[in-house]
Amino acid sequence: MKKLTLIGFFAITIFACDSGKMVAQSKQLSDTEIKKNVDNLLSQMTLDEKIAEMSQDAPANDRLGIPFMKFGEGLHGLWYDGVTVYPQAIACASTWEPELIKKMASQTALEARALNITHCYSPNLDVISGDARYGRVEESYGEDPYLVSRMGVAFIQGMQGMGNERLDKNHIITTAKHFVGYPENRRGINGGFSDMSERRLREVFLPPFEAAVKEAQVACIMPGHQDFNGVPCHMNTWLLNDILRGELGFDGFIVSDNNDVGRLQTMHFIPETRAEAAILGLKAGVDMDLVLGKPLELYAYHSNVLKDTLSKNPDLVKYVDLATSRILTAKYKLGLFGSKLKEAKTDTIVSKKEHQAYAYEMAKKAIILLKNDNNLLPLDINKIKSLAVIGPNAHEEKPAKGSYSLLGGYSGLPPYYVSALDGIKNKTKGKVTINYAQGCNLMGDSKAGFSDAIEAAKKSDAVVLVVGGSRRTGGEGVDRDDLDLMGVQNELVEAIHKTGKPIIVVLINGRPLSINYIAENIPSILETWYLGMHSGDAIADAIFGDVNPGGKLTVSFPRSVGQIPVTYLERPDFIGSGKGQYAFSDKSPLFPFGYGLSYTSFKYSTPKLENAVINTDGSTMVSVEVTNTGTRVGDEVVQMYVRDDFASVGRYLKMLKGFKRISLKPGETKTVSFKLGFEELNILNQELKRVVEPGTFTISIGASSLEKDLHKVTLKVQ
Repeated sequence: MKKLTLIGFFAITIFACDSGKMVAQSKQLSDTEIKKNVDNLLSQMTLDEKIAEMSQDAPANDRLGIPFMKFGEGLHGLWYDGVTVYPQAIACASTWEPELIKKMASQTALEARALNITHCYSPNLDVISGDARYGRVEESYGEDPYLVSRMGVAFIQGMQGMGNERLDKNHIITTAKHFVGYPENRRGINGGFSDMSERRLREVFLPPFEAAVKEAQVACIMPGHQDFNGVPCHMNTWLLNDILRGELGFDGFIVSDNNDVGRLQTMHFIPETRAEAAILGLKAGVDMDLVLGKPLELYAYHSNVLKDTLSKNPDLVKYVDLATSRILTAKYKLGLFGSKLKEAKTDTIVSKKEHQAYAYEMAKKAIILLKNDNNLLPLDINKIKSLAVIGPNAHEEKPAKGSYSLLGGYSGLPPYYVSALDGIKNKTKGKVTINYAQGCNLMGDSKAGFSDAIEAAKKSDAVVLVVGGSRRTGGEGVDRDDLDLMGVQNELVEAIHKTGKPIIVVLINGRPLSINYIAENIPSILETWYLGMHSGDAIADAIFGDVNPGGKLTVSFPRSVGQIPVTYLERPDFIGSGKGQYAFSDKSPLFPFGYGLSYTSFKYSTPKLENAVINTDGSTMVSVEVTNTGTRVGDEVVQMYVRDDFASVGRYLKMLKGFKRISLKPGETKTVSFKLGFEELNILNQELKRVVEPGTFTISIGASSLEKDLHKVTLKVQ
């Protein structure tokens, strides 16, 4: 795909100098005109003003009319009050429908503009490499680089816009984070150091950022907290200059993660002074210093820190000029110059009804059916007389401050939140008696509420048991060494199971959990992640059949923490020899990547190749027919995996290279086709060059990454 120019034409303003102050004049600016204006403005700025421009908290420059670029978080809606809260990122990915994420991001941009926010610290393009101990799993799109790439590109295109609409008054700047390999650490702890081969970097962690730069023209990048092979990312010139700017062609600006330029001294202990830390960051290409809620003495890009060093070493000023010019360019592209921004009141409601309705639609598509023995689900609302709703995650009242715990990290406070209990009550409308009992707290060891929960179950026809996690048990800074349900939740499940009642477990959580007892004993399981402000409505729709779950897992579920890392991205081992397995337990995941059931059933045909033989520089199409063989309308996510059978280097057993979500009526058949060309067939050879090597390729298409769910065809490349 041809790379589009990052700047292009935008409906912004040009300025003429009038007594040292910039005067707004409305005009369309070209790349050349923007550069000319930036150079002109830069020539008038003092060194203090340039340094101030490099701080994210710097106020507007009134002398020269330079506006402030207000930042915010926007992972699944803004981190603000009065906003629409959509499903958390891991749930967004579970839809396997990038266009949904694109529209969500475009709506978030509209709400951001209403709050004068023009720079967003999203999306999170970290590939979760099989370690669910890491608290930020929920912020990711999953364990596969191709899937993360597709979701990330969609998010960026939605929030920044495309073509002539790009970064207009309805769109804002996005920040792809955390560059790069951030979750790959030895202990599953946020910010832990990462050591890896360049091959693994390029095969797994770099592709989403490459797509963000080359396809979506992301305007900002944020490095990770960690060091990468011994060199902190915020001073890693190989990563930021050679790879990101040089090889990938990134021409936007780089913003630090919170206080991370300063942390070169205080966390990594590389330089002895903050001034040295600042120079290391500048030389590596970190343009803006983000320091949130910290005292002044922690700033690295500050006149008190930098000015003396720069005065003694004037050659270093060129790095300040370069960083300042990149930031000014971004402000021009956003149309901030000459705009009159008014700070929104704290009680401002920017969430629109159509946005709330769309958050509901997304939530319904994100739900995953993990188990459904004897077709317990969906429940027939006309046949069931009473239903117990039990569990610590069944209901949550509006918090006095902050946001709801069951919306996930970086959640704003929506105008309302529908809990599972609320949603079930709204759905049944008095037709079904609802017996609610909390049972236990999410954390803690008290079983005082068990008796009420057991009583509620016994007097009901069926039970909806809502367990999992919350913002207190997962998210940034909440890493774990145990993946079991916290507190006495598992004991609650056991106690309710002993009543003999039909049970549906609803998981509301942000990371894969080792739910072995539930998987073995409970007939029906719904994984809902954090579904946003309409969580309960979507859950109720799935329970009573108004929604047929069509989501699929984007992360593998471990059987225990000892399995970690667990991911479908595995290389060959001692196949068939008895080795390559755990001695006393199952090596396979509890639930695998790409997995998800339905209330209907689907049949796949044998895949067909348009051409069974192609050249190394050629391409072809592979097609498969999918038929709904059940009695309900349902969605299926058709997944294509590719493996180069014999090659010059080791490869993963299979890698996702295509997917498509389709909806089928009972008896309906649809043909799904995927391209097979350089992007799908290439590997990194021994010189780490992307090539397509002659030989045979196994093309697998099916309902999940499980071998039994895949249908295969062989492609020959010559």
